[in-house]
Order: sequence, then structure tokens, then C-alpha cells
Amino acid sequence: MSLDNTDGLLSKLSKTNNIGRFIKNNCEVMLPPLHEHLHNLRADKGESAEAIIKRAEIERSYGHQIFKGTKKPSRDKVIQLAFGLELNLSQTQILLKMANYGELYPKIKRDAAIIFCLNQHKSVLETQEILHDLQLNLLGGEKE
Repeated sequence: MSLDNTDGLLSKLSKTNNIGRFIKNNCEVMLPPLHEHLHNLRADKGESAEAIIKRAEIERSYGHQIFKGTKKPSRDKVIQLAFGLELNLSQTQILLKMANYGELYPKIKRDAAIIFCLNQHKSVLETQEILHDLQLNLLGGEKE
């Protein structure tokens, strides 16, 4: 998958004299469905969906529905899956993009704490403890 970086796209946009052609050639990034990407990540790691779901602290049947593509996970569930897959920050940002969610942003307190936990290879439970200690919303606390 090749995603042009923002700076490269801004440079192209500033040099174009045909906005229609620019949009046609640069603004329709074709990403595979989230469940296909999850399947590929799982296969690359040589792990079962079950193990990833368990590490992600996601309810088993709901997790399998995400992997099958029959449920669209919330942003928090995608982040939990990133922990379950033991992804780094850049891989997590891609996963969030593929799920059509905003990236983690370090100026947002909760996102900064999550970024810290990803960088420190914390588990979901360790991340929950840090979020709790900082009086920030826990992962997965939202209604599905």
C-alpha cells in the first residue's frame, strides 16, 4: 500500500493548474477493507485471531465479527486491536486510517497517553491503568 505523505501532496497541489485532475489522481486512496488488513496483519504475525482478540481485551464474539468484517469497530476498539496486534505507532495510525478514524494526535491528552503506551509496548490493561491514573476516559468505554 502506498500512501503519499501530506507534504508531497501539498507540494503537488501547489504546483497543479488542474484541480480536477489532481483530485482524480490523488484524492481517492483505495484502501482494502479493515477486516482484510487485519487478516493480513494476523497472518504476518503467524497468530490466531483468538490470541489477538484476547490480548486486545475485546469480547470474543465481537472481536471475531470485526475480523470477519460483519461489525465496524469504534475508534477505541481499533486502538485496542493495535495493542492486541502489538503494532507500533505508525502501524496504528495506518490501522486507524483504514478504519476511517482520525489518527492519534499528541496534543490531545488521552491520545498522548495512548501514544506513550504504544511506544512503551504496554498492554491494554497497563494502558487502562495509566488512563485511569490520569483521569482520562478508558479504552472501550463507549457504547457500540
